[in-house]
Amino acid sequence: MTLEKIRSDDRIQIVLGLLTGIVFGFLLQKGGVTTYGVILGQLLLTDFTVLKVMLSAVLVGMIGIYALKTAGLVRLHCRMGSIGATVIGGLIFGAGFALLGYCPGTAAGALGTGALDAGVGMAGMAIGAGIFARLYPFLDRVILNKGAFQSQTIPDLIGIRPGIVVIIVAVMIIGIFWALSAIGM
Repeated sequence: MTLEKIRSDDRIQIVLGLLTGIVFGFLLQKGGVTTYGVILGQLLLTDFTVLKVMLSAVLVGMIGIYALKTAGLVRLHCRMGSIGATVIGGLIFGAGFALLGYCPGTAAGALGTGALDAGVGMAGMAIGAGIFARLYPFLDRVILNKGAFQSQTIPDLIGIRPGIVVIIVAVMIIGIFWALSAIGM
């Protein structure tokens, strides 16, 4: 099967998305971030497990996507962002996280471990997504496109080759790991 067949077949894309989601949820659970107490500890700045797991995912994902793109195995589809969309998205995500104590990924992982509160939260997320979809035409006209970003990617924004940005961000993440270790977190 060719890469073009995989890229163009909707059914294969759905299966790959489902498999990737299952692996992601499994790794979240193994990393310990599907437990409400761990997430609460992160929000209270007493337990940095969530930060460590997410930074590890960013590091591995960033290097993996860069390598796959360099090898010509993936195509990135970047979408222009805006201040309006970022603010609205941040407010919705933050409110949901504050009310539920889970983000969408950790809620799905927690539901997979039997946490019924996460299931109630996921039902709320589905209802919220439906409300957002219903309001989208209005929000798109009024705020979502306000303050468009000048660039699609960080390398474009700062005018540096992507490989250099990968190295800089990787060093920063390793530095954060070192700092957390140095202070006993």
